[in-house]
Amino acid sequence: MSSNKPEHLLFLTGKLAEKQLALILQQMEADFTYNIHQLGVKVAALMTTEMISRRLKNTFNADKIIIPGRCRGDIIALSQTLGIQVERGPEELKDLPLFFGKASHKIDLSRYKVKIFAEIVDAPNLTVDQVINRAFYYQENGADVIDIGCLPETPFPQMEDIIRTLKQEAFTVSIDSLEDDDLLRGGQAGADYILSLNNKSIWIADEVNSTPILIPEIHGDLSSLDYAISRLQGKNKPFIVDPILDPIHFGFTESIVRNYNFRQQYPNVEMMLGVGNITELTHADTSGMNTLLLGICSELNINHILTTEVSQHACRAIKEADKARRIMYVAQQHGALPKHIDAKLMTVHDLAPFPYQLDEINEFAAQIRDPSFRIQTSPEGIHIYNRDGLYTATDPFALFPKLQVDTDASHAFYLGVELARAEISWQLGKRFNQDRALNWGCASNTTEQTVDLHSFKPAATTLQKNK
Repeated sequence: MSSNKPEHLLFLTGKLAEKQLALILQQMEADFTYNIHQLGVKVAALMTTEMISRRLKNTFNADKIIIPGRCRGDIIALSQTLGIQVERGPEELKDLPLFFGKASHKIDLSRYKVKIFAEIVDAPNLTVDQVINRAFYYQENGADVIDIGCLPETPFPQMEDIIRTLKQEAFTVSIDSLEDDDLLRGGQAGADYILSLNNKSIWIADEVNSTPILIPEIHGDLSSLDYAISRLQGKNKPFIVDPILDPIHFGFTESIVRNYNFRQQYPNVEMMLGVGNITELTHADTSGMNTLLLGICSELNINHILTTEVSQHACRAIKEADKARRIMYVAQQHGALPKHIDAKLMTVHDLAPFPYQLDEINEFAAQIRDPSFRIQTSPEGIHIYNRDGLYTATDPFALFPKLQVDTDASHAFYLGVELARAEISWQLGKRFNQDRALNWGCASNTTEQTVDLHSFKPAATTLQKNK
């Protein structure tokens, strides 16, 4: 086979999608050749790998087989059975151009520069086990350093036990206090970092092996950092500087400028940005805040952030910062905008929420000859259709009287769940896929779930309702 020969693909599909698949492939002007094979099933999403293994008798000399994105089953086993690589395509046909556009350059999100210090702000009020449990949770979400926060005028007798136990569990640890005694004890117990020191407390750096984080002795006065920086540089001791990021309306913009000015004055000094002062003290979704703040870190070469998850609205702050630092690293390395890299920070909206327009949905509905309901959304609203007609509304309650499921509780329950998801998607501008949970990106702890129409009785009842 000539190395210049284009790859030949076989696309498997169902009766309803065959025409649209052909049209999309024609318009793509792709650099591969292809065959389309309709496998004898009406709805492509109901295809399984076992079904493909039984029904596919001709592979059309394909180098690779592309199956529908919602096709269930083991594609590795199917590849071995057919002797050809099998790959799942996108869930929506409209996404095929994007799917093939990204196939040539898989984005590596494994690398980052920014270290996340995740603070346990109430450590003096917690037991050793409680701190360890929270540390593992923070680490799972992306934290690199577990920051032990002290409280003013609060005894902390278990500090040493906490630090030693964390170190035994292979955590990197910092101690966080404005009290000299706390910082000295923490450093002597084995903390890797101590924060924060200023000109008056810089002596502690000589007593411990911990890396100090420096803050201005006079808030906002960068010149008050010069002495501590000079002293540590003279001793060839590593350190990090935090010029302080202030909350909005309490010096936020000025503090951004201050961080910028510090970077101009000290281009090679390691810096920290305390992003928690923004995410915790602003009542807005934190995913966007973390994205912008990590963008500032990327531009100013700030390689450490301090964050917290105290307020309930900031309960995903560590996970969001982890995603943001990886996205910004990729964008910076490629000299690109932070777009089309990863969608995990698109928690409330989607880039392409409505893959099909109303005229296309009308065309789909006209082809349906069975009683099973299909649900889709478009800019005009929510659409539900089967062989008996197409109904459109922006409120699911307006649709219920038309669906004739008053006496079928399982059917009504299933449609209620799906229409509620469709309404949320339409209102927010999210992608709706029937029989799938909504995708909230890194804003949710739950993974995306798919309804198994073969084992979930209410859904199966919907699909097999008697004529």
